[in-house]
Amino acid sequence: MNSHNNRDSGLKQPPKTMHHIVALRDELRKFREDKRIALVPTMGNLHDGHVSLVEIAKKHADIVVVSIFVNPTQFGEGEDFDSYPRTLEADVSRLTLAGADIVFAPSVEEIYPNSPSEISTSIDLGTMTKHLCGKSRPGHFDGVGLVVSKLFNIVQPDVAVFGKKDYQQLALIRQLTEDLSYPIEIIRAPIVRTEDGLALSSRNQYLTESERQLAPKLHQIIYDLSKKIERGEHIVIGFEELLNKSCQRINAAGFEVDYLQIMTQKLGPATKADKELVILVAAWLGKARLLDNQEVIVDI
Repeated sequence: MNSHNNRDSGLKQPPKTMHHIVALRDELRKFREDKRIALVPTMGNLHDGHVSLVEIAKKHADIVVVSIFVNPTQFGEGEDFDSYPRTLEADVSRLTLAGADIVFAPSVEEIYPNSPSEISTSIDLGTMTKHLCGKSRPGHFDGVGLVVSKLFNIVQPDVAVFGKKDYQQLALIRQLTEDLSYPIEIIRAPIVRTEDGLALSSRNQYLTESERQLAPKLHQIIYDLSKKIERGEHIVIGFEELLNKSCQRINAAGFEVDYLQIMTQKLGPATKADKELVILVAAWLGKARLLDNQEVIVDI
């Protein structure tokens, strides 16, 4: 029995962990001619949602690179950059089981050799950054756009996989890829949830035990809202009334709503004639800022 377990454990080779851009480029050069390369950008502290991104990447490419980099340019003043968990050893163990080929775990100095505050290039992602999370976290998405652009240039992948939990981020990265003519296919990965419906997030660990029991209520409320839209209630009473009632439910449940909005799935203003909508929410529960969304197809 022991020998069988040893044989099984030997099937999974740990990914190559690389910390320097030059070494990563040299490694990837071996594969470019006849292999497809995928990139899964992360900030580490990996959970099952990240593992699902790797599994999707493996279906679309031969070589999967997972970047682990806590990016200082996307954290605002007073946010949790210093306390954000760095768990590289545990992350590599997870990625070994997931079948990743390469882990790129650079230092801040490697990505920003002249320090993040002195970098000469900035990315302005336009008006889409001014609402939702962009309104609550000024400059956040410009920092995301900058680091994703750098990772795209460093890795030069054929495909990149991003989760739909960060719906606005995904839309902005798709826009960035188009605007800068990156020859990269952006793959949208579905939200991974716990059995009780909570969207997986590294920041869920900030929840206390009692908050964790309450947290799934957020998705339940926006799911209920989606069903009302599917039934056409927004056509009768309007989006604003539906949003007000759902906001009251969220706050009454013990959350503090940051935003709750109904938009088109391209993140434009929603009208009663639109058929492909998305409900987007961010709400505080104790120290944790929870993010979630629910796509809606209106077929009436």
